[in-house]
Amino acid sequence: MSLERHIGSEPESLAGYARAIVLACDPAEKVELAKAAARAWHHRRLSIGRRVAGASMPARPGRPDKPELRPPRDMPRRSASGLRGRIALLHALAHIELNAVDMTWDLIGRFFDAAVPRSFFDDWVRVGVEEAKHFALLARRLEALDAGYGDLPAHDGLWETAQETGSDLLARIAIVPLVLEARGLDITPSMIGKLQAAGDDESAQILSIIYRDEKRHVAFGCKWFRYLCDREGREPEPTFHRLVRTHFRGRIKPPFNDRARSEAGLTPGFYKPLAAIGHMP
Repeated sequence: MSLERHIGSEPESLAGYARAIVLACDPAEKVELAKAAARAWHHRRLSIGRRVAGASMPARPGRPDKPELRPPRDMPRRSASGLRGRIALLHALAHIELNAVDMTWDLIGRFFDAAVPRSFFDDWVRVGVEEAKHFALLARRLEALDAGYGDLPAHDGLWETAQETGSDLLARIAIVPLVLEARGLDITPSMIGKLQAAGDDESAQILSIIYRDEKRHVAFGCKWFRYLCDREGREPEPTFHRLVRTHFRGRIKPPFNDRARSEAGLTPGFYKPLAAIGHMP
C-alpha cells in the first residue's frame, strides 16, 4: 500500500489522510489508512492541513468492483435465522460500516478548517478508526462463514446523505450521528438477541462492540451539535428539527431506545417531534 499514491507530495496532514481514506478503493486499505491516520494524529505527528488547489474531497468515495449497488427495495432481506439470512444481515451491516468510514473521514477532510477546537478532531478521528474496526470485524466474520464483502448487492443511500450535507457542518452532524447512528441504537439490541437465539455468539459479540461504540459516537454528535449551536446563538432542538426536515429524506420512526439515546445526550425533545416525517427510502 502506498500512502503517497493517495496523499501526494504535500506534507502529511489529517486532511490529507482523510482524503486518502475516502479515495481508497480497497476496503482493507481504507481500514489500514484509518489506523495509520489515528496513530499519527494522536501522537501529534500530523498538522490539521491546509487548502490545496485540486485536492478537495471527492464527490464519491473509492469503492471495489463489488458489491453491485442497487435500489434499497432490491436488497436481500435481513434475517438472523439460517446461515444465508445471517450472511445477508452481516453483509448489509458491513456495507453500512464501510459507508460510516467514508462519511466520518469525509467530515474530517471536508471541514478540517472549521473554527473548532482540536478536541473536535480528536473525537472524530476516534469515530473514524472505530468505524474502520467495525468493518474489519464484520468482514472477518463473513470470511469465517465462507462468505465475503461484495458477495451480495448493496445500496448507496447512506452516501447520498453525505452528499446532501456536504456544505454544512451542523447539518452533517445532525444527520449522520444524530439520525443515522442513533437509529443503530434502536435496532442493534434486537439483532444481538436474535443472533444469540440462533446460536451465533461470535456475530452477536461483534454487534455488541458496535453498539457500545455507536453510543459514544452519538454522544460526540450531541456534544458538538450543542457546541456549534451555542456558538451561533441557536436553540439546539428547533435547529435540529429544521435541519432534519431540510436534509433527511427518510423517516424518524419508533420504537426508540430512549434509554440509550438519553445516555448519549440525545433527549426525546430532539427526535420525538419528528417521528412522523417523511418515509423510509
